[in-house]
Amino acid sequence: MRVILVLISMLLCLPFGLAAQSITSTSEPDSMKGDKPVHMVGLDVRPGYVFPTHGFFRGENEAGEPVNPAMSAHLRYAFRFAPSSRWGQLYPYAYQGIGVGYNTFGNRRELGNPVSVYVFQGSRLARLARNLTLNYEWNFGASFGWKKYDEETNYYNDIVGSRINAFLNVGFFVNWQLAREWSVVAGVDLSHYSNGNTNYPNAGVNTIAARVGVVRSFGGGVEAEDAPASGRRIEGSRFSYDLVLYGSTRKRGIMWSADDGDLIPGSFGVAGLNFNPMYRVNKYFRAGVSLDAQYDESANLKDHVVPLTGGDDIKFYRPPFREQFAVGLSVRAELNMPIFSVNLGVGHNVLYKGEDTSKLYQILALKAFVTRRLFLHVGYQLSNFKDPNNLMLGLGYRFGG
Repeated sequence: MRVILVLISMLLCLPFGLAAQSITSTSEPDSMKGDKPVHMVGLDVRPGYVFPTHGFFRGENEAGEPVNPAMSAHLRYAFRFAPSSRWGQLYPYAYQGIGVGYNTFGNRRELGNPVSVYVFQGSRLARLARNLTLNYEWNFGASFGWKKYDEETNYYNDIVGSRINAFLNVGFFVNWQLAREWSVVAGVDLSHYSNGNTNYPNAGVNTIAARVGVVRSFGGGVEAEDAPASGRRIEGSRFSYDLVLYGSTRKRGIMWSADDGDLIPGSFGVAGLNFNPMYRVNKYFRAGVSLDAQYDESANLKDHVVPLTGGDDIKFYRPPFREQFAVGLSVRAELNMPIFSVNLGVGHNVLYKGEDTSKLYQILALKAFVTRRLFLHVGYQLSNFKDPNNLMLGLGYRFGG
């Protein structure tokens, strides 16, 4: 989890560093240089419901009662780029920032009350009335202070294997502008907490929650809801090519049957490469395909078990390289906004050998641009839309475009 924390720390610093670059590097007329970014401070509460995806949540815990309620409170800072800046004209409704949330699930003894620290970004989807808009938002960060599984002191909790877990959230809400400086938000969001298979157990915690909050704006500039349409356009080729190198570690468990499985001791290395040509549909969306190559040290171990001669330890022969390396093709779609891009993909390996590499895979990745072309890549890969595979932590570079 240390690598995850370093990347998240860098992500938390990005909005402020790149904001300064964008605001000070514009070359607009002198009459517009006085415009300033709009700063926002918000507070919201999110009463929610924990999906009963595991027996622990259905009552197989110390108290013998379902764990269904969830509640969190969030303090957040955000900013919108100055209307005279390039990004302020291209994306007048976008905002981004940093938030801190306190979470409780009504079971402090076994789950804890974790604190989330995250970056977020959102924008307007549609105007519903003069002072009412429909917005979306995503949150990404880490949550600290979980009570993890312990075979002696916390053995019922076989869902959380780390004190630190990733926090992913997406929500939709209405924004009611009460006055130029004040607005009220109300909506619904989905959250997911997990460690990306870096530790076991990793069943994950999933919630759906209502969201109610208030936002206070400060500084100059035109309010996003009243911003005029910009004539600025993105110049250059519509084609770009992203090259990503990534790595991580993962834990691995093997199911011998529906009711019998074992956790393999130690961690296994994962390394990969993505080459992703993309076509820019408009300033918000890109679409394309990706060539995906990955080496997974834990792949297909089940087929290479050493016959037991005594004792309980499971041993394996090292599988040949061709059973742990696969090359696939995926279809990709990407949401592009200032600083961040969110990339989604669905694919299947075309060069592979063995059951573990023969499945559909799905990718969710956040790209955080450090420069105009260099970006941090924080991704997560699933198989068959439900089984966690591995994290994808690395660097990328955008050619063309």
